[in-house]
Amino acid sequence: MHLIVGLGNPGEKYKKTRHNVGFSFLDQLAEKHSFSFSDSKWKAKTCKTILWGEPVVLAKPETFMNLSGESVGRIASYFKIAAEKIVVVHDELDLPTGRVKMVVDRGPGGHKGIVSIISHLNSKNFARIRIGVGRPKSEMMEVSSFVLGKFEGAELQDIEKMYNDIEHGMELYVHQGRAVAMNFLNTIKVSAP
Repeated sequence: MHLIVGLGNPGEKYKKTRHNVGFSFLDQLAEKHSFSFSDSKWKAKTCKTILWGEPVVLAKPETFMNLSGESVGRIASYFKIAAEKIVVVHDELDLPTGRVKMVVDRGPGGHKGIVSIISHLNSKNFARIRIGVGRPKSEMMEVSSFVLGKFEGAELQDIEKMYNDIEHGMELYVHQGRAVAMNFLNTIKVSAP
């Protein structure tokens, strides 16, 4: 069994923001495969289903981004899912919009949600799919305001198109392992300007 986690902040005001691309990806997956999320005892919206012929648990932590590990740790413990069977999808400032990169067994790179997950799992041996959201164009703009802002113009369309590639990468990960999935995801060309 695999655990797929999308990171974001709960609540309507955060929908479609850069910080919520993890939630948005799981929402698109749910719509495409006709499953739905329910409230759970783990401070997360969750769904246990079959995807790509394999059992998976999908989770959107409701703790707010910086405390995501509280949910992820409890879910992994309950279902006895080892860190190497966990994939976390999140926003990444250090990649341009439209770029995606999969990394494994890496430090948090300043992402507080990942810091929390590493702490609660007591391991960094999980996969992360980093979705590029770029950085503010103006030095005057606070990074926090930027990531909590909504995508502009065609950015959202570019991100949503990329979700199909991310899903294919996850399917490769589940069936063929990390190296194959990384080889696919890390060579996708940037489509956004």
